[in-house]
Amino acid sequence: MGFVKEFKEFAIKGNVMDMAVGVIIGAAFSKIVSSLVNDIIMPPVSLILGDKGFTEFFYALDGKTYESLAKAKEAGAPVLAYGNFIQIIIDFTILAIVIFLMIKGINSMKKKEAAAAPPEPTASEKLLMEIRDSLKKN
Repeated sequence: MGFVKEFKEFAIKGNVMDMAVGVIIGAAFSKIVSSLVNDIIMPPVSLILGDKGFTEFFYALDGKTYESLAKAKEAGAPVLAYGNFIQIIIDFTILAIVIFLMIKGINSMKKKEAAAAPPEPTASEKLLMEIRDSLKKN
């Protein structure tokens, strides 16, 4: 019974819930970044590279040449699809930059909130201040 109680306390804590929300939002945000890269950034890059995106860069290990990565895979040739790796690095870099900027913005907002208003003294602190002031008078 102790395990269930401990697990409930763990699962209900704010940090666990925040992490779960973060993972869900992160997964959705990853799709947005992939769309940005695939649909917005890569088409102009494909024009520069000659109508060929990074995902089509490959090296056939059997020494033969193939029209495309799909044709090489269809033929059963072992290939190093290094272009797909480059594509994923671009996705990751953009995602990392955006997350960094979001965290930086959130941290700057937290600093402003912390500096905005000092907390009101508690009742015991007020009582201690009164005692201090009383002792200073005497």
